[in-house]
Amino acid sequence: MRRSYVGMAAAAATAALTLAACGGGAQPEGEGEGGGAATGGVGVILPDTVSSVRWEQFDRPYLEDAFEAAGIEYDIQNAEGDAQRMQTIADQMITSGISVLALVNLDSDSAATIQQSAEQAGVQTIDYDRLTLGGSAEYYVSFDNVVVGEEQGRGLQQCLGEGDANIVYLNGAPTDNNATLFSQGAHSVLDAVENYEVVAEQAVPEWDNQQAATIFDQMWTEEGGEIDGVVAANDGLANAVISVLERNGAAGDVPVTGQDATVEGLQHILAGDQCMTVYKPAHLEAQALADLVIALLNGEEAETTTTVRDETGGRDVPAVLLDPIAIFQDNVSQVVDDGVVSAEELCEGEFAEPCADAGIE
Repeated sequence: MRRSYVGMAAAAATAALTLAACGGGAQPEGEGEGGGAATGGVGVILPDTVSSVRWEQFDRPYLEDAFEAAGIEYDIQNAEGDAQRMQTIADQMITSGISVLALVNLDSDSAATIQQSAEQAGVQTIDYDRLTLGGSAEYYVSFDNVVVGEEQGRGLQQCLGEGDANIVYLNGAPTDNNATLFSQGAHSVLDAVENYEVVAEQAVPEWDNQQAATIFDQMWTEEGGEIDGVVAANDGLANAVISVLERNGAAGDVPVTGQDATVEGLQHILAGDQCMTVYKPAHLEAQALADLVIALLNGEEAETTTTVRDETGGRDVPAVLLDPIAIFQDNVSQVVDDGVVSAEELCEGEFAEPCADAGIE
């Protein structure tokens, strides 16, 4: 466990905050993963370890680095896909004396309840990556998720061409507002292509990859294998689709989109089984969150890039939205160059030659 520390300086007139030096220590018995935060720190609750590998492989270490660089005490835990667990973690964090709570919601209703409890306790909240509809977060930080979907739509169009094509959508969890935005963005591009016909579309509960495989297998069977392209909302769902295509001897013949630039997704792209993925540099999102936390801890108004409309809550939420990047075979190296994945990990075994062809050493 790595922790850093923020101290409260008792300046009566200004109530200014002084950031203390970084430190470390063993995890106290009974505390969650990441250790317990003391007064003035930030608690972060990640959603799960199933929907995407990004949360633990990318977001957690980048958040730790960003908070430590800023001298902010932090407690990062994972709800493991359980809304009640997220509520329990949040209650423990609030009781421990954190000043700011950031969370990636599992659904808007449960997250809005958490934010209400935090507000009543004087804890300010931030929506990280997913907007909580009907919530009360002071800020929202994410990538422009409609643009993510647009990139997926343009990517599939690039891989399919302009000929006649039957396409299907495998969307993310219906409880995830981001999944709605991804689909919206993809539709805005692909619906304008007259030669494309949407023959099936379904959301995948809880982003569950096993359910995704079952759903796509049913689509494939119902369409008699007459599917020419797949809008898969992330790399996990794309992998589920590709597993079905492999069983049917069609892997590499049916373009599939993705998201998150995972090692598995990038390997599928190098092998020609996946059309593209959308890279969202997690270090930029983590740093943006750290900047918002610092502003809240110092009682300052944070710099934002836009506002995002929460129709459920009837309000405009100040937001920092970052730009996603489309990744194809010819620019997989960008993810490696950014240090998100290592060439050794990506290029092992059968992927050594495709990596070399892509200029990755």
